[in-house]
Amino acid sequence: MDSHTDDDSMRVGEVEPMPGYTGLLTRASTVMLSALRDCSACGLELSKRTLLDNAYITWTEIGLFFMCAVMWTQIRRGLTECLFKPFAQRCCLQPKDTAKMPESAWKLVFYTMSWSYSTYLLFFTNYTFFHDPPSAFYGLQGAMMMMMAPGPHMPGKPDTLAAPTSDWKSGMTVPTDIAIAYLIQGSFYGHSIYATVYMDDWRKDSTVMVVHHVVTLALITFSYAFRFHNIGLLVLFLHDINDIQLEFTKLNVYFKTRGGDYYLIHDILSNMGSVSFSITWFWFRLYWFPLKVLYATCVSSLQSVPNIPFYFFFNSLLLTLLCMNIYWFLFIVAFVAKVLTGQMKDVKDLREYEGEEGAQRAAALLAAQQRLQSEDAGHLNNSAEGKHVQNGITKEKHL
Repeated sequence: MDSHTDDDSMRVGEVEPMPGYTGLLTRASTVMLSALRDCSACGLELSKRTLLDNAYITWTEIGLFFMCAVMWTQIRRGLTECLFKPFAQRCCLQPKDTAKMPESAWKLVFYTMSWSYSTYLLFFTNYTFFHDPPSAFYGLQGAMMMMMAPGPHMPGKPDTLAAPTSDWKSGMTVPTDIAIAYLIQGSFYGHSIYATVYMDDWRKDSTVMVVHHVVTLALITFSYAFRFHNIGLLVLFLHDINDIQLEFTKLNVYFKTRGGDYYLIHDILSNMGSVSFSITWFWFRLYWFPLKVLYATCVSSLQSVPNIPFYFFFNSLLLTLLCMNIYWFLFIVAFVAKVLTGQMKDVKDLREYEGEEGAQRAAALLAAQQRLQSEDAGHLNNSAEGKHVQNGITKEKHL
């Protein structure tokens, strides 16, 4: 028994290698099924009691959330009216691009800021959640073992990259730097739910986007209240980079044709952005996200904290997020397929023309194009017969 405990302690001190997809499915399914069998008392009453005993969030934090959500909305409106729209008009963008450019510019500014801050926390501080995701759930014993374990470059000496030195427990104090990241991201997604419905153009995936914002906000809120903030920081880092590339690409699409002129540099940048976006979407959201985050939350969390609260709830939210990432990846695959088969000559948004109004716009454009082609063909035929068309009526030609 003692030997087994010592081996487990030593394993905690080591950086566990990232599994493959097969290892993730095997280990996660085994652990989750075992946890489900052991949860004989699971039910509404237990969930209510766990919520009351383990959720820690103050009215001050709730007030700050709503205040910052309103602040993001006002900042966006101010930047749109005073900077983004005037700049788009000054650059003589096409009318449809002038209407969409402020949305992309705003999101590019925010996601660049938020992802830069997450990058700083994960790579320029003592947090080890990216290189060793299970360390997000280490308690004091695991942290001490990791600090005492020989370092990779200094055999026999303590590793300089120590895990967090505080116990994981319900109600633990959230580090100020991570709390700031949570306030920024949580309030932004609260603003984004309102903005998607009332401020942004409605697209084919806007309904999924609203669901995404609700799920993300639920993850942010509950992970903060139940002190899963360490793994939450990693989730935010893995998702924000794709939003930067997406908005950068869309802006270059808008700017490559302006004032009646074509700009090659923006066409090249939009193509480069779409390629990097496709690659990083798979790498960050479909490779690192399941193999780092889901493995840590499904497997490592129960190993470090056997009675971790709302285990199934949080993992179901993360799995929902993964499913939406796969759904959007289908749009990317469809885009690449259309480019490779020659159905699409340049980069554009595949999500346009949604809803009744969008369908009417698309139908009107198609009908106008067909009518023009029909009139041109009729004109050529009538000309061959010595006739011409005037106001839709065929008449004889007179010299």
